[in-house]
Parts: sequence; C-alpha cells; structure tokens
Amino acid sequence: MILIAIFESIIEYLRRIDWVAHASSNAILAAAQPFYQPPVQDTQPDRPIGYGAFGVVWSVTDPRSGKRVALKKMPNVFQNLASCKRVFREIKMLSSFRHDNVLSLLDILQPANPHFFQELYVLTELMQSDLHKIIVSPQPLTIDHVKVFVYQILRGLKYLHTANILHRDIKPGNLLVNSNCILKICDFGLARTWDSRERQNMTHEVVTQYYRAPELLMGARRYTGAVDIWSVGCIFAELLQRKILFQAAGPIEQLQMIIDLFGTPTPEAMKYACEGARNHVMRSGPRPSNAQSLYRLSPQTTDEAVDLLVKLLQFDPDKRATVQEALKHPYLEEGRLRFHSCMCTCCYTKPNCPSRLFAQDLDPCVCHETPFDPKWEKEVARLSMFELRDKMYQFVMDRAPLFGIALCINPQSAAYKNFASSSVAQASELPPSPNAW
Repeated sequence: MILIAIFESIIEYLRRIDWVAHASSNAILAAAQPFYQPPVQDTQPDRPIGYGAFGVVWSVTDPRSGKRVALKKMPNVFQNLASCKRVFREIKMLSSFRHDNVLSLLDILQPANPHFFQELYVLTELMQSDLHKIIVSPQPLTIDHVKVFVYQILRGLKYLHTANILHRDIKPGNLLVNSNCILKICDFGLARTWDSRERQNMTHEVVTQYYRAPELLMGARRYTGAVDIWSVGCIFAELLQRKILFQAAGPIEQLQMIIDLFGTPTPEAMKYACEGARNHVMRSGPRPSNAQSLYRLSPQTTDEAVDLLVKLLQFDPDKRATVQEALKHPYLEEGRLRFHSCMCTCCYTKPNCPSRLFAQDLDPCVCHETPFDPKWEKEVARLSMFELRDKMYQFVMDRAPLFGIALCINPQSAAYKNFASSSVAQASELPPSPNAW
C-alpha cells in the first residue's frame, strides 16, 4: 500500500504540471530520472524513535525506494558558532562512513531556500533497537551475545580511530542494534578528528558521565582514543551484569568508585590530570585494588573476560589497550568467528559452494581515510557564522542525492507537524560538565 500511494502521488504531480496527459508506467520511470524535477510529496515522518542532545530521530518511508529509514532533524544549527561547527563536522563524517559497524548517512535533504537555512534533515539506516534498551529489557543475553557485541563495538571503533576520529560519547544508547544482532555506532555530535602523533588540547566536557574515562573526570584536556576504549570497557562490564558499572551521582563520586575498584593510581597514571584533581586523589589516602570483584559481574565471567576488562579499564590511558590490541584478545575470538560466519558483508558464500569465503583480513588496520584534512578545524575556526553557513549550504547542495532524486519534506502532512514540533532531549550543547577542580 505504501508503494502504491507513492506512485499515485507521482502520477498526480505529473498531471498537475502538464508533463504528461495521463499516468503510465513509462511516465513513472521517467519521473525517476535525475534530470526531472522531483515530486513535492516526499518524506512523511511516521513516529519518533529517539531523542538526543543534538537532534530528534523519526522512522519514515523513503518514497524513492519504499524502504524504512531514519530521519534525523538537527534544529538550531546556527544558534551559535560552536553548534554550527559541530553539525558541519558531523555531516562531513557521516558522509564518509562505509562500514558494517558504523552508521552511515544515506542522504541529506536539500533546504528549499538558502535564506531560510536554519536546520538540517538527514536520512540514515534504520535500526530496530539500541544496546541500552536490550540491557534493561528482560530478554536473555547470552555470553555469545556479549562477545559478538563487544567485538562489533571495537571493530567499528577501529574503523574510526584509523581515520583519526574520536567518538567521545560511546555509550549503550549510541550503539544501535537490529534484529540479527548487527551493531552500529551512531551519534557523532561530539566526535572530532585528532592528530594521533600528538596530544591536542580539547574540551574535557565530553562522554556521558557513567562512561567517562578517569583522565576526563580529572580535567585532562590532552587525550587520545583511549577515552573511547574506557567507555567500551564500561559497556562490556554492563553487558555482563546487566547493570551500569560506575553509576555515581556526580563526577567526584564517579572517580571515587573507579579508585575503589582499581586502587589509588600512581602519580605517573595521573600525569594528564589537572593539578587540583591529582591533589584531591593523593589527599584521599591509598586504596588497594579490588579488581578481583570483577569476577562477580556474572556467573559466566571467566579469566579471559576479566583480563580483557582490566586491559580496557587501565587508569593510565597510555597503558590502556588500543583498539587493535583489544581486537586480538582471545576472549573475542568466538565473537569474531560468529560475526564473520553469517553477519558481515566482507565475507560471502558463492552459489553451489558449501563453505563461506572469508576476507583475507577480517579486521583490516587502515580502511578509512580521514573525512577532512586535519587543517580543516583551524580553517573553520577563522570563519564567521555567515561564512560557515554558506560553506555548509554549499556542501549539502553539492552532495549527490540518493538515487539521483532530491528529497524534500512535505510540510502539509499531519505527521510533519508533530515532527517539526519535536524538541531535543537536552537544552545543553554538551554532557553535564565535570567537576571544576
């Protein structure tokens, strides 16, 4: 019924502008060609599926394919310069992603008028759920599930880190999952590029508190992809016990919970922390490690599981496992085999061939180029709001639309009015600020 309705609307559009005297199958095919004006009746917002700090997501039907996709509204793009740079950075990243475990951008809806360009609408793949909903649900979660989920998180993260991209908000709610357990990292509102050869000064007001690395809790402004690895370790533990590992009321209590589990860190482990945070920890007195309690996360927690957890949750970011090292851990071998046996797109089965043909490298080291030159951050820093707005508008307009047909919102639909009035979950631009040491 959805596809019929789409074809009927195209036919009516062709009649209205007198391109054809009557609707025929040939006319429908002609309307799909990229050199014809697209129909006005396009995406019909259907129902909300997610709210974040930087946008609202609805599930819709793409009239060009009849497939269900996710429509994300990014409002108030030009509210301030920081917001503008964040959105521009995000859409450039999303446009470059091509990976099984990273959400990719399908299309950007072109603004009807450059003078009223205040918000963005992007289409992405539609996923059925996220890891947070799965963890808090009553449905069983086996060790096989845990292994294949953790493997996919790290696999997607490796793709990002090899492109010098820090996600900076890895959490269960930002890990989308579909019905066959494919997992994709999403929400790049806080992501940014960094030079892996040097530590750069960046904001420490990133990552949802429960998954925030200790160096961020202690005010570090120079950090690397190790902050994402810490988040993965927290999620791994949460999958095992179906409960948040470090669930504290505030940043100081969060830091104390980490110290209670792993013991008081050495001065060397706190080298990137601000002086006030280091003094606070040293004044608290020495605490012994209680890492053995990790075995109580689940009856199925093994020596290998604890070993991987400890490597992911090292207090010192320089000693924390890299994503490449974590993927080689023996605990994830079964997850790797399961993923590449029936879930990935890099391996395949030929007709009349009983065995699956595996890719030569299941976790290739370098497989994604940086979505923009590292100098881009410095270049946009010099631009005014109006100059940046023009650049973003040009980027959207220059991008080839999906199927060669530009898509636009139908503002007359009843569903759109609900969609347009939807607001973001938080008013703030960033996660709650850490403690000011």
